[in-house]
Amino acid sequence: MSIFVTQAFLPPKEEYQAYLDKIYETNWLTNNGPLLQELEGKLKEYLDLESLIYVSNGTIALQLAIKSLELSGEIITTPYSYCATTTSILWENCKPVFVDVNSNDFNINPELIEAKITEKTSAILATHVYGNPCDVVAIEKIAKKYNLPVVYDAAHGFNVKLNGKSLLSYGDIATCSFHATKVFHTVEGGSISVNGNPELAKKIWYYRSFGHVNDDYVSLGINGKNSEFHAAMGLTNLPHVEEIISKRKAIFDIYDAQLNFDHIFRPYTEQKDFEYNYAYYPVVFESKEVTDEIIAKLKEADVFPRRYFYPSLNTLGYVNSSDKCPVSESVSHRVLSLPLFPGLPESDVIRISKTINEVLLKNG
Repeated sequence: MSIFVTQAFLPPKEEYQAYLDKIYETNWLTNNGPLLQELEGKLKEYLDLESLIYVSNGTIALQLAIKSLELSGEIITTPYSYCATTTSILWENCKPVFVDVNSNDFNINPELIEAKITEKTSAILATHVYGNPCDVVAIEKIAKKYNLPVVYDAAHGFNVKLNGKSLLSYGDIATCSFHATKVFHTVEGGSISVNGNPELAKKIWYYRSFGHVNDDYVSLGINGKNSEFHAAMGLTNLPHVEEIISKRKAIFDIYDAQLNFDHIFRPYTEQKDFEYNYAYYPVVFESKEVTDEIIAKLKEADVFPRRYFYPSLNTLGYVNSSDKCPVSESVSHRVLSLPLFPGLPESDVIRISKTINEVLLKNG
């Protein structure tokens, strides 16, 4: 049986069915239904957030964040993220300005941000890569100095805590993804959390639903809503989050114990008061050639890791960027996210590790 980099968690069918029965009873399928409102409330309480607006996916969340802040011109951002981080900027007719990443956690390097700020800069949009927190203190200091809003793409950050607070509570806006591959999912979905600005949260709330409620037309808007069926999956999955994270950690620990780290680097955060969600298990090898060989050997064993993230976003042809980001460009060729999901047998984790170690030993 093929092993892929991830596998969606599915809750017990009868638990989901109980929510489906409610949908059939109410015949309310979408448009801010009762299950969606229940999910928003429970997520807001669970994560202890000022606000949480549930939307159709994490990309729409980013686009709504950019639109609601009325950003234009240049947005300083990271080259090391999923393409949605960059394409959301482009989609909203702004220009991404790439700042290279730290060599330890692959988050945007705050020491390089100020040099890229111009009179056209309208915001900083950074990603908490693999759920490891950005240097939020340093970024906030720069943002205040230049009066710039900060948006965090926290797609990987569900249930991550920094200084005892949800990672989604940092920045002016933080977005999250609830895609099927994430630690917590609603099949498709995402969220927007606005910190310290209830008027902005209300603005986004209207934007999500065409800018109106019934006959009360307030503003422009798009269809960023999500359905009762997606909310039902979220409500079913939420009670299992701690169990999911615990199982992911167990697999994480096996990799740590089995892999030969003489020739492997695993990204890490220097943050002190930090609770992780074990969203990914990325490793970086010494060269692209070794990485390619490991991919080939794992495929022979019917295991399919993923270069996540690849490519470095400043190199995308449609971006047309002249920004040089040597750390990101190098890492993107040498990184692999290894299979990590609840239900992955320990024997397979050991087998994957053994295959990798054999290639590393040969290339010594």
